[in-house]
Amino acid sequence: MDWSGNMLGLNEKLMKLEGQGKKIHASIVGAGQMGKGMVSQMMLMKGIIPALVVDIKIEHAIKAYENAGLSKDEIKFVESLEKAQYWMEMGKYVVTDNVEIAAKAEGLDVVIEATGVPEVGARVAMDAIGSKKHIVMLNVETDIVIGPLLKKLADNADVVYTGSAGDEPGAVKELYDFADALGFEVRVIGKGKNNKLDYGCNPDTVLEEANRRGVSPKMLTAFKDGTKTMVEMTAMSNATGFVADIRGGHGPSANVAVLPEIFRLKEEGGILRQYGVVDYVNGVAPGVFVIVTSRLPEVNREMQYLSMGPGPNYVLYRPYHLCSLETPLSAVKAVLDHQSTIVPLGAPVSETIAIAKKDLKAGQYLDGIGGYTVYGTIESAIRAKECGALPLGLINQKSLLKQDVKKGEIITYDMVALDQDSLILQLRKLQDRLL
Repeated sequence: MDWSGNMLGLNEKLMKLEGQGKKIHASIVGAGQMGKGMVSQMMLMKGIIPALVVDIKIEHAIKAYENAGLSKDEIKFVESLEKAQYWMEMGKYVVTDNVEIAAKAEGLDVVIEATGVPEVGARVAMDAIGSKKHIVMLNVETDIVIGPLLKKLADNADVVYTGSAGDEPGAVKELYDFADALGFEVRVIGKGKNNKLDYGCNPDTVLEEANRRGVSPKMLTAFKDGTKTMVEMTAMSNATGFVADIRGGHGPSANVAVLPEIFRLKEEGGILRQYGVVDYVNGVAPGVFVIVTSRLPEVNREMQYLSMGPGPNYVLYRPYHLCSLETPLSAVKAVLDHQSTIVPLGAPVSETIAIAKKDLKAGQYLDGIGGYTVYGTIESAIRAKECGALPLGLINQKSLLKQDVKKGEIITYDMVALDQDSLILQLRKLQDRLL
């Protein structure tokens, strides 16, 4: 079941903007695989343009525009805010390695963060909110650590803070909203996974595959060691109140047809201890799903008539998510409708906590997401707090281990000397005090 009801009418609104000679001006931070695709997709849309692209490697930002069909004389490299504003007013497309320009340049309506780096995401989001610009986070890694605080700050500034359409949490939220609006009881939400779990993998072990597929070794590591799935499930949890049934989720192997049977309570022949859970499934990638039921017989009769299965649980399934190609829709919704795609409900419901990828020694520096030392798993925020578990997104290359840690052990706050100059750490401390 594909549902994109939240996007109804956006094409007409964009066409109207275009007809008036107006365009939404967006800046994009991060011109990796996701950023490049987003720039090209946005160039095909009416009523919006990727006015400015930021990347620490300028050649990546330039390539993003060239891949979208722009010539070299249409692209201008700048190092200052003033030059950025000048060339945008002249109708040129701007590239820079100065991340501050993405949020602070006048004439920009919305900032899209697409680096996947927690620290960078925190900085860009804060700059955007401080500059009274809407912020779209194609950076779930930041959102799951300080999203509640960023949402509160954005609300106070009367701008939109939002996750991205097309990313799996956003795609799940569309299905959830559809089912919830219709009065179904939503029992399970989830996503597919298409990489076999390998908790011990690192950028070296995946290098050959990464080169073959044309992706970053760090990004591929984060997919294969399960971290990316756990991060996405945490965002889904924080936006709906659903939790993992067990730490890390069940992660069964299945096809779509059997999901309503698998995701039942144990006493009903399924695998669950409770309903209201988020999970992942090997075998339905790249899709997302929700499991629903209804208490009224007439609804169940019609669901059965519509070939939705025998019940009482039914699966609503979207067989695709278009990642960054859909992100511009969230930017449009934020600017035109002042509406978010997916945001945390309040204080964290779940955390992605850090687990030792191998035996680690005191005095060793950790490295964070997609690296050699740690991977992430989903845990309820209550249990994470009880055991002092360290959120994975707070770890960077300046995080010093104070004691030996065994492979598979939870890394706690008291085991690590964290980088006190880290903005995301300071914001997390503030969030913990406020929420």
